[in-house]
Amino acid sequence: MKGTIQKITLASALAAMFVPGFLLASSQNKQSTDLTEKVRHQLVMLPYFSVFDNLAYRVDGNTVTLYGEVVWPVLKDDAERAVKHIEGVSQVVNDIKVLPLSPFDNQIRRAEYRAIFSYAGLYRYGMGVIPSIHIIVENGHVTLIGVVSNEGDKNLAGIRANGVPGVFSVTNDLQVEKRS
Repeated sequence: MKGTIQKITLASALAAMFVPGFLLASSQNKQSTDLTEKVRHQLVMLPYFSVFDNLAYRVDGNTVTLYGEVVWPVLKDDAERAVKHIEGVSQVVNDIKVLPLSPFDNQIRRAEYRAIFSYAGLYRYGMGVIPSIHIIVENGHVTLIGVVSNEGDKNLAGIRANGVPGVFSVTNDLQVEKRS
């Protein structure tokens, strides 16, 4: 699984607990899986990680590359610091983008949160420490990232997000959970 990007959402956190058997076949894959799990754990434990942030990472051998968007600059630094101290990590490439600090974007974040998570069919995606839908707002443009149970919930979240006044565009990058 070299070079795969892992999104930090509730669904991926739960899915990580059920690692397919073929990943454990070789010791190298097991070490990579262990390192991937340690990185995921450190990132989800960050105190300022919220529904308005998107953290992703890629593990290539002993190098971890961090991606995504965060609202607070301190979260970018905290993510790098947390991953840097994991045993087995020799290098961290921090490509996390800090979103512009904007009262306009903050107003949109609050409105999007209310529009999506106060709706009866979608409130469950906002529950828990790490919500499964993340709302990324940059200069009035909204991106929905995460995992939902079905195509209807994905479409409903997009419709609710599009209904917020002052939003220039909505990109619905929600993934539908694959059931086995």
